Amino acid sequence: MLEIKDLTVRFGGLVAVDNLSMKVEKGVIHSLIGPNGAGKSTVFNAICGLVKSTGKVEIEGHDISKLPAFKRSNFGIGRSFQNIVIFKYMTILENLMVGYHIKTNYGIWDQIFKTEKKKIYEEKAWKRAVDVADILGLKNKLGLFAGNLPYGIQKLVDVGRALMVEPKILLLDEPAAGLTEVETQNLKNALVKLKNMGLTILLVEHDMNLVMDISEKITVLNFGKKIAEGRPDEIRNNKEVIKAYLGDEAYA
Repeated sequence: MLEIKDLTVRFGGLVAVDNLSMKVEKGVIHSLIGPNGAGKSTVFNAICGLVKSTGKVEIEGHDISKLPAFKRSNFGIGRSFQNIVIFKYMTILENLMVGYHIKTNYGIWDQIFKTEKKKIYEEKAWKRAVDVADILGLKNKLGLFAGNLPYGIQKLVDVGRALMVEPKILLLDEPAAGLTEVETQNLKNALVKLKNMGLTILLVEHDMNLVMDISEKITVLNFGKKIAEGRPDEIRNNKEVIKAYLGDEAYA
C-alpha cells in the first residue's frame, strides 16, 4: 500500500529523518515507534507533503513525492494529528462533514443559490458522516456539541474526520495520547474494526500496550534512523530498541 524509499528530511543542519526505507502492506496495522524526537511525525508530514524531503513516497506503486499536499489525499491518504482541533460549537455531525470538504466540487454561486449540485454533495457528506459515526460508535451522539464531550470522544471525532475522505491508508499520530484506559480500549476496538474492514493503518503511538496488541508489524526510529523492524514479539526483545528507550544501562 505504502512504500518509502530513502526518505530524508533536513531542517537546516538537522537531519530529522535519515535515509528511511519501509513498506506498509495492504490491510494491516503497522506501527511507527521511537523515543520523543525520533522523527515519527516528520515522516507523516513528509508522506503528506507538508515538509520538503528527498527520496520517494509511493502509494500502490504511484510516486507521489513531487505532488503538493492537497493532491496527495486523492491517492487515498487520510491523516490525524497529535493535537486535535475540534470545532467546539459545532455538532459531531458537522465536525465530521468538515472532513468531506476536499471531495466537494461546487463553487460560491452554488453556495449562494443553494443549487442542486450543492445539495447532492451535502447529502453525500451527510451519509458518509453517519457511516463513519456508526463505525466509531458515535452514531447516537451526532447531534451533540463536540466541545461538551470527553476528550476520548473528541479524539474519535478527529479520527472520523480523517476517515471522511474514504482513505485507503489512515495515518494516525498518537491517537491514544491523553486517553483513559477505557477510552484507549474503545479506540483499540475501533482500529481493529477498521482493519477488519480492509483499511490499512500506519500508527504513531507511545502506548506500547496498544501498539503490541494490535500491530502486525512495527518499525522503530531513533534520531531519524530506522534501528529495527519486525513483528511485535521481535521488537519487544530487540536489544537496540530497549537501549533507545531505556538507555545503555538497561544492559549494564
